[in-house]
This record gives sequence, structure tokens and C-alpha cells, in this order.
Amino acid sequence: MRTNKTTLITLAVLVTLSFCFLNIKAETRFKKTRYFYEIKVYHLKTQDQINKTEQYLKTAYLPALHRIGISKVGVFKAIDNDTISDKRIYVFIPSTSIEALSKIEDQLFNDGQLKSDGMAYLNAAYNEAPYDRIETILLRAFADRPQFTTPSLSSPLSERVYELRSYEGATEYLYHQKIKMFNEGKEVDIFTKLNFNPVFYGEVVAGGRMPNLMYMTTFNNKADRDEHWKQFGNGSDWKYLSALPEYQHTISKADISFLRPTEYSDF
Repeated sequence: MRTNKTTLITLAVLVTLSFCFLNIKAETRFKKTRYFYEIKVYHLKTQDQINKTEQYLKTAYLPALHRIGISKVGVFKAIDNDTISDKRIYVFIPSTSIEALSKIEDQLFNDGQLKSDGMAYLNAAYNEAPYDRIETILLRAFADRPQFTTPSLSSPLSERVYELRSYEGATEYLYHQKIKMFNEGKEVDIFTKLNFNPVFYGEVVAGGRMPNLMYMTTFNNKADRDEHWKQFGNGSDWKYLSALPEYQHTISKADISFLRPTEYSDF
């Protein structure tokens, strides 16, 4: 009897451990991959540069990225490009790993089709460059929002407003408190609740402004954007969260860029 009882206990323990192991495997399997993002900012001065760069992006660069497995690439232009001297085109490239992002340039360099399709841009003379400079920003997706999403909007592309925000922290500690505010504090949930149509939320891993986080929300038009932010600012969720002592002074500089997707953008 004692042996049978011991055997039953042993079997029960083994069954319990098996279920625990299966649950761990299931949780690991269904845990979403935390994406990395590259944002390339083309800084330009003239409409001719814009035309040349856009032609390259549309007919050569995006098709090449699609060929190497990056199915969605965003291309956005600053809404005020017509009136500012530092004109900008933004390219948003998502990837499942930082290793994959690091291989893109080598893969494209060896792409004969890209060289053919983008010949005019790639072989531009030194004194007729299609841009002034390219800025690169590398980000890691927020833990609470590990993947990008495609906006669900109903308005024409010409009316849409994509808002790219950059929040710098005065110190690393305060920056991480702002990250905590988004994740553990559930600030991202407020955006979801109010249907801000976010594309991504990310921690800047490398860039010209650090410590820094960035995120992009999208709207049907300017009035739609203003109404969403009015609801956000007046809402009880934000008023409670923003009043907590641990989240004070977490942003030392906020930079807002209003963008519009091109007709060939995947976002």
C-alpha cells in the first residue's frame, strides 16, 4: 500500500510538472515578438531633391525592401514641406530583430534590380545630390506594445495627419520613468481607448537625441486630431496618471512633427 501511495504521489507530481512545462512553452510560443524600427529622415532643400528622392523610394527602394521580406514600409512627408527650408521625408522600416535591420544595407547593395531601378539617384553627381543628409534613428518597440499596427482611417490620403512625437528626458532615470508611465502606468491604454490609431511606440536605441522615446498616432484630418487630443487631456484617466508624483518632470523636450503618407506608403 505504501509503495502504491508513493507511486501515485510521484505520478501526480510528474503530471503537474508536465502541465507547468506545457504552459510555459505555450506562453513562450504566443508571446509577441518585440520589434525593432529604423526611421530614416531625408533632409532636403529643393523640390527637385524631393522629386528625385521620391522617385527612388517609390520605384527602387521600397520594392527592394519588399523583395527581402519587409512587407510593410512607411513613407511620410512633412505637411509643411512647402513652407520650410529643411524639408523632410521619413521612411519607417520595421523588423523582427536588430540583426535583420543591420543586414539591410548589405542586402540592398547586392541587389542588381535596385541598382538598375535607382540608377539616376544612386549615380547622382556630388554637386547634384538628391538630398542634403540622411538621419537614422533606431528604436525598440515598447514592451507593452511590441509590434506595429496599420492605421484604420477612412479619409483621403491628402487629408490625413500622422503625428510623430519625440519625448526627450533630462536624465536616464526620468526617461525610464516616462517609459514606465507608458507601459506599467498604462498611458498606451488611454491612446487605445480613445482610438488614436497608433502606428508604433518605441524607445530610441541610437540617434542624435537621447535619452528619447518616439511614437506615431494617426488621424483622418486636423480637426479629428485636435478632438482626440482634447478628449485625452480632459479625460479622468490622464488627469489621474499625470498627477502621480513618480511621473513628474519626465519630459524635458517634446518635438512634434505633422506628416502625411505618400500614395506608395504601406502605412
